Amino acid sequence: MNVGTIGHVDHGKTTLTAAITTILSLKFGGEAKAYDQIDAAPEEKARGITINTAHVEYETESRHYAHVDCPGHADYVKNMITGAAQMDGAILVCSAADGPMPQTREHILLARQVGVPYIIVFLNKCDMVDDAELLELVEMEVRELLQKYDFPGDDTPIIQGSAKLALEGDKGPLGEEAILKLAAALDSYIPTPERAVDGAFLMPVEDVFSISGRGTVVTGRVERGIIKVGEEIEIVGIVDTVKTTCTGVEMFRKLLDQGQAGDNVGILLRGTKREDVQRGQVLCKPGSVKPHTHFTAEIYVLSKDEGGRHT
Repeated sequence: MNVGTIGHVDHGKTTLTAAITTILSLKFGGEAKAYDQIDAAPEEKARGITINTAHVEYETESRHYAHVDCPGHADYVKNMITGAAQMDGAILVCSAADGPMPQTREHILLARQVGVPYIIVFLNKCDMVDDAELLELVEMEVRELLQKYDFPGDDTPIIQGSAKLALEGDKGPLGEEAILKLAAALDSYIPTPERAVDGAFLMPVEDVFSISGRGTVVTGRVERGIIKVGEEIEIVGIVDTVKTTCTGVEMFRKLLDQGQAGDNVGILLRGTKREDVQRGQVLCKPGSVKPHTHFTAEIYVLSKDEGGRHT
């Protein structure tokens, strides 16, 4: 199951991600990730904000989750879209102290545009708000905003808590209890998605990097079909189609025999240089995808209020 955190910059997305992995690893097993492990790229550390999407995993009582921590900074909407397009559901993080902000709205809109089917809200930093009426007001604003972008605002689970308290080991209702409540909401509110495992293999390229001594690894979410180690695949799009072979499939640093629809994987390619593959291309079963240079598109331009460019 693929989920992720979205929301305004500094509202606590990465802190919440760290709190989820820490608390759920203690209860259900798995690996805890500290804030600075998630916020890992040098650029992010320097500015204290998340830029590229970061992937972690955790277990709940009934499911295994792959979680992407999405950037909340305006320059990096492109990465947010790449991350959100892979989600079966999103956790919208909103600071109770600030209420909904421009990127809260923008991320809800983007989630709607890229087809994120479900949103759960974590009202963060509730330890900073003493007034119960104010919390109620913020909750109401968030519900209205969700409703505006065609999410079921009235039925959306909203969990009040403090990711910081949870990460510091607080066992109270705003700390650990809130994280466990959030995990329960993920399990119950987001249905198990149908996966298109029967079709021809297709995976959009999200990122590409080199591993010395092993070759080029392409990461992304398998949209359709199954990829097995040793199978021939094509790299399609932008430039001429190239054939290559999958020599390894990896998920969360574990080597697998295959990856299938819905999995976030790294695929090792034989004899392919790092510069031969780029985001925007797809990996697919040979002959199954035809690249086009002309197509009809529907474009949504962000208005000034939604964070779009303006003069």
